Amino acid sequence: MTDHSKWQVVRLADAVASPWRNGGGVTRELAVWPDARDWAWRISVADVEKDGPFSSFDGVARNFAVLSGAGVRLEVDGTVHTLDATSAPFAFDGGARTGCTLVAGATRDFNLMAVRSRAQSLMQRVSGTRRQTLTSPAVVAVYVLAGGGTLQVEDDAPLSLPPHSLAWRALPAGTAVALEASAALWVEIAQTEGVAR
Repeated sequence: MTDHSKWQVVRLADAVASPWRNGGGVTRELAVWPDARDWAWRISVADVEKDGPFSSFDGVARNFAVLSGAGVRLEVDGTVHTLDATSAPFAFDGGARTGCTLVAGATRDFNLMAVRSRAQSLMQRVSGTRRQTLTSPAVVAVYVLAGGGTLQVEDDAPLSLPPHSLAWRALPAGTAVALEASAALWVEIAQTEGVAR
């Protein structure tokens, strides 16, 4: 049986909301490694209430997905990208000049940031079933939306996730992972330094 304590699970409702300095919204940090002061990667959910610029993170790869609301227009180095809750996650350079305009009111957005020299990352939407065998060691993180979901590693007992929660865990190459969810975000992070435990 899987020791579910190996999964780090956090509910969005339990995460502390940190207001932005510009007053444009709040961020709830769900996972960070190895620590909040000097992270290699970071996962958070933001409530965006006003138009405004994104903070600059030189050397960081960002992945962004709208969770709810009418959507946003991100202008990244002069090119506009319109995103809503059905759009594929958008990957962009954290150091690029980026402005955010709300399409029609506030949005809730999912953010993955990874320092390029320390980790490589990807993010995809899942609707239904995803089964994957890892080709290299990676941190797997799953954020489930309304309806929750189920995660299973190999033939061990499944882990049930409540709606609006994140589970993450470092897994070795060759591990088979299955996700069942009506709506979720799947994240993989290949670390180039250390291993999260």
